Amino acid sequence: MNAYEYALQANGSFALPDACFKVKALMEDENSVITDFADVISIDPSMTSRLLQLANSAIYNFPGEISTISRAITIIGTQAVYNMMLVDLAGSAFKHFENQAINLQRFWRMSIYCGLAARGLAIKAGVKDIERLFVAGLLQNLGELLVAKITPEVAQHCEQYNRDNLPWVLQELALGYTYTDVSAVLLKIWQLPEKIIIPIRHFHKAQSHQINNDVKILNLASRLALLDSHSDLFEFDELVDESLCQSLKLSKADIEQVIEVVSEDAGSILTVMNPKLFSR
Repeated sequence: MNAYEYALQANGSFALPDACFKVKALMEDENSVITDFADVISIDPSMTSRLLQLANSAIYNFPGEISTISRAITIIGTQAVYNMMLVDLAGSAFKHFENQAINLQRFWRMSIYCGLAARGLAIKAGVKDIERLFVAGLLQNLGELLVAKITPEVAQHCEQYNRDNLPWVLQELALGYTYTDVSAVLLKIWQLPEKIIIPIRHFHKAQSHQINNDVKILNLASRLALLDSHSDLFEFDELVDESLCQSLKLSKADIEQVIEVVSEDAGSILTVMNPKLFSR
């Protein structure tokens, strides 16, 4: 199977909910107001509950209780609402798994961590419109879920990575392409903005001098996520390319600050978004 064939099988359990399209359309409509967003969210009790949990969490540290959808959206912003819906999509995909091809807890944390790290690195690098990089980081490895669902034996093989065979190397050997290639095709089918898809599509060209900073940031963020989940297996200097950091004008101190913040925030978001998996 090629990457497109995997992505085509994403319908059903991996389909992008209509609510995501509606929220995206509202974000692009300059005449939309908070109540328009609230109307979309309110028809989904599960989404409403998660939104209120997020608005009342330590992430925003808002004084006083947030008890209405409109107030919650005002506090966290419409872009954060859209991001939350994409996080929820990734979380709901777990419900359709009936195999142990991959470590779901590892996948979930790495996805959230990569999104937060991409946003943090973008801030340090002076990149504008940072939320697109959060979404790119969150969804860049969604192709792994598809491969695990459709061909679990391939995913199991790719799960056996180590310091001599990094994840994307095993994926390339097993499939002829990587999970990010599948993700890029899937997000194109979902009609997500091209500025989100580009860093995922060109993920492995980060070393090119001609490539844009979004690609470099996403590549670096994914390596930090891998290091976070496997600190016993990898060393910082093995995964983090100094020349890549220099091209983004990021010092080691910058990266260490991002790691410190993201490690704490990832745990908070994971508990809110998937309490069943991470509260124990």
